[in-house]
Amino acid sequence: MSEMLPDVLQILFALAAAAAVTALALAAYQGYLLIYQRYLAQLSGEGGLVAAGDGGGTFSALRGTVIAFLAAVNERWFPASWLERIELASRKAGRPLELKAAEIFALAELGALVSLSAGIFLSLLLGLSWASSILFLLLGALYPFIWLRDKVRARHHAITRALPYDLDLLTLSVEAGLDFAAALGKVVEKGRKGPLADELSITLKELKLGKTREEALRNLAVRVDLPTLTSFVQALLQADKMGTPLGKILRILSTQMRVDRTQRAEKLANEAPVKLLFPLIFFIFPTVFLIIFAPIIYQVFLGGNF
Repeated sequence: MSEMLPDVLQILFALAAAAAVTALALAAYQGYLLIYQRYLAQLSGEGGLVAAGDGGGTFSALRGTVIAFLAAVNERWFPASWLERIELASRKAGRPLELKAAEIFALAELGALVSLSAGIFLSLLLGLSWASSILFLLLGALYPFIWLRDKVRARHHAITRALPYDLDLLTLSVEAGLDFAAALGKVVEKGRKGPLADELSITLKELKLGKTREEALRNLAVRVDLPTLTSFVQALLQADKMGTPLGKILRILSTQMRVDRTQRAEKLANEAPVKLLFPLIFFIFPTVFLIIFAPIIYQVFLGGNF
């Protein structure tokens, strides 16, 4: 059985390599078509026919061929609950690269294929166990989801950092006599650019289209799905129901967020020594001891001279 494994790995490597070459060939052909279309559009004086974001790049070509085909298959065969879960994560991440849930699963499948090819090649080249190929396959399949999770965390971190500043600006605008929609417009216009400004801009558009303040704020909380922002929205909605002046509740929320931000910074500062303990023990201390005691050990036990 063990003698058959190299043959099986070679067959799997050949199949995976053939699939990867086919995918790259399709992407290259699609890229050629996009470039040729742009060339014809320029000759006819209609350069606007080709969008700036579809400029024939490698990813655009791959997305228009292999990923599009796999996404269509995934939408048919994958459970709807899986697609909804990834779609929700993509929405919280701000829809990076405008990817749909089925396309993210397609990227995972392509990543698994490429990683499996690399794993089988290294296994045959270095004589590694066939289990290493399975490990490569899992890493390639999980990477798109890890990337999406990191995008969500980075976006939430950016919103958390920008929220106190934008809330202060919103408070000043309301206390200056503006209504909520006008104050929100000032925040979008004058505030820091980033994910929070983009979300507030969507909320402002919903208010201008006729949605109530409650509906627009609830949609904001659902889109972002961040506990800090959800608490802010719930406080505003509660103030509306109780008839509390908006400026007063915003001032209280602004003060509270400043306190929470200070406490969070203190918590991270207190956690720093604990996080440094592992690299200190296993990397820094051994290096220091090696530098200090290696010459002494060499001279005492091996009779070396410096």
